[in-house]
Amino acid sequence: MADTTPLWAVAVLPLALVLLALGTAYADALLSGGPRGPGPGREVLRLLVQQRRRTNAADAPLTRLGVVLLPVAAVLAAVVLPLGFRSVSDLPDGIVWFNAMEALAWAAVWLAGWGPNSTLSLIGGYRFLAQGLAYELPHMLAITTAALGAESLRVGDVVDAQSGLWFAVWMPAAFVIYLLSAVAMAFWGPFDQPVGRDVAGGAAAELSGVDRIVFLGGRWLLFVVAAAVSVPLFLGGGHGPLLPGWAWTLLKTAAMLALLVWARRRVPGVRMERYVELAWVVLTPLAVVQALVVALVVLNR
Repeated sequence: MADTTPLWAVAVLPLALVLLALGTAYADALLSGGPRGPGPGREVLRLLVQQRRRTNAADAPLTRLGVVLLPVAAVLAAVVLPLGFRSVSDLPDGIVWFNAMEALAWAAVWLAGWGPNSTLSLIGGYRFLAQGLAYELPHMLAITTAALGAESLRVGDVVDAQSGLWFAVWMPAAFVIYLLSAVAMAFWGPFDQPVGRDVAGGAAAELSGVDRIVFLGGRWLLFVVAAAVSVPLFLGGGHGPLLPGWAWTLLKTAAMLALLVWARRRVPGVRMERYVELAWVVLTPLAVVQALVVALVVLNR
């Protein structure tokens, strides 16, 4: 069971996630455009002085709610994320909490696309709903499989259950499915159709200035948190030789982020209908089989 961190960690957590997201964004920018390519810092400065775009009959409060809700959901999802063996809040149903915050992010993207009363942003919101329906079931099955292996919904108990063997070793299908669905949940890399260029930015088409900064920043936070949660669920959390638990957690998280950023440059974009077909026909049955295998192992312990 993970120990609860001091109260001050509640304030430090968002800052730590922002710094980690900025570092990942800069690394991605270097791979995209080289050392002289436009980094996220320059883009932020450009958006800060950009005139706010307005559309006819827009629902501004609904749009702002969706924009703000995205980074908030990402930070709330991270409260059960242990650094080593300590987390801000090791909830008894932490895995359910994490998945619920992902669903909240799902609603946030839809609101941000619906609110501006624009065809292109609405299409982006619908794309995210279609993508979400395709990834959510295998995603839930994957994280439930990790909980089944530990016989607990507490993230700290999942980490403790991997003291001898990481779940990624004997649950490889669940691990891969989790990574695919987590990247799709953050509509990142090959799964970025909700903000695709073919619809002028999709759900973010009508967002400008600070609104766009917060929305895109929330997208990066969501990606970082999704990658980081794979460490306690499948990669043993803080377990490892020689180094302290918090160091192992950071190293494993950095490795996962590096792998996903690298893979983004090697994997082409996935068409929506192909991914939906893959999710329903391949990933969901595979996740069910993996869960059944884990259940049989647990029953015969």
